[in-house]
Amino acid sequence: MLSRVAESLYWMSRYLERAEHTARVLGVQLTMMLEQDPASSDRRWQRVLGTLGHPGSDPEESDPFALAQKHALRQITGGIASARENARQVREQISSEMWEQLNRLFHEVRRMESAGLWKTQPLDFVAVIVESSHLVQGITDSTMNHGEGWQFIQVGRYIERAAAIARLLDVYFNEFPAGQPIDSGDHMEWIGLLRSCTAFEAYCKVYTADLRPERVAEFLLLNSEFPHSVRFAADHVQRSLECINEAAASRRSPRVAKIAGRLSAGLMFTPLDEVVAGLAEFFADIQVQCARIHAAIYEVYITYSIEAAIEA
Repeated sequence: MLSRVAESLYWMSRYLERAEHTARVLGVQLTMMLEQDPASSDRRWQRVLGTLGHPGSDPEESDPFALAQKHALRQITGGIASARENARQVREQISSEMWEQLNRLFHEVRRMESAGLWKTQPLDFVAVIVESSHLVQGITDSTMNHGEGWQFIQVGRYIERAAAIARLLDVYFNEFPAGQPIDSGDHMEWIGLLRSCTAFEAYCKVYTADLRPERVAEFLLLNSEFPHSVRFAADHVQRSLECINEAAASRRSPRVAKIAGRLSAGLMFTPLDEVVAGLAEFFADIQVQCARIHAAIYEVYITYSIEAAIEA
């Protein structure tokens, strides 16, 4: 597969996953505004900014709520536009149904933004993003050959998901440390965290409605069956890279799968008590390893030198 094709498929998937994650986090917080104490609003929106990777300050905007909305809108619209542009560059590699759905989403977002629905009906706006992203992913899996190109799409989706969930958990557990009982006023915060990962119902099926920080950490970090856990995402990154390695038949490509395997193995074999004892370091290490996997993918499959290609 050409490196430019692999790069476009990879980033198409990452940008779409990023837009969906941003919309979901924002939608959950907007819904919870109706149920929470307005006095703690600034703190909650500062947390949202942290989970979305924003430093939390802007010389042009001091209101955390307005700043979070502004940053989220930029991340959503920019992500969808970038996903569409990457898909446009490789239209011959994706199905027509994929392109039509992604193109439809792009134009629908532009229409809603120009109509001001972002301000007047923000929950409807983010619902369209989440539902349409799910449609794109489902159409991708149903209409595209599950070969090398599809595997790059999976890598992009799940590496973005693993890093985003680790950052989300890091921000929450920095504010609400594990090992401490959940105050009645913080109960909704933990429900909000689980909903931000579409995990509340799945969590309750495993642990009932008994909310404990260490159990939330275990479920969102180490559960191998839930699609929005870090371990599930890491396992899929590793499997897809192993499939790409087989298709590429390069001497250098096994190194990428091995780097991904370290992340998956760490999540599989690290005992929960060790994880809980050093959550901040564990979250940071996940994000570092995701960055290393990304760098290795570029080095081996995308920006490799001519000499490296000849050696392969």
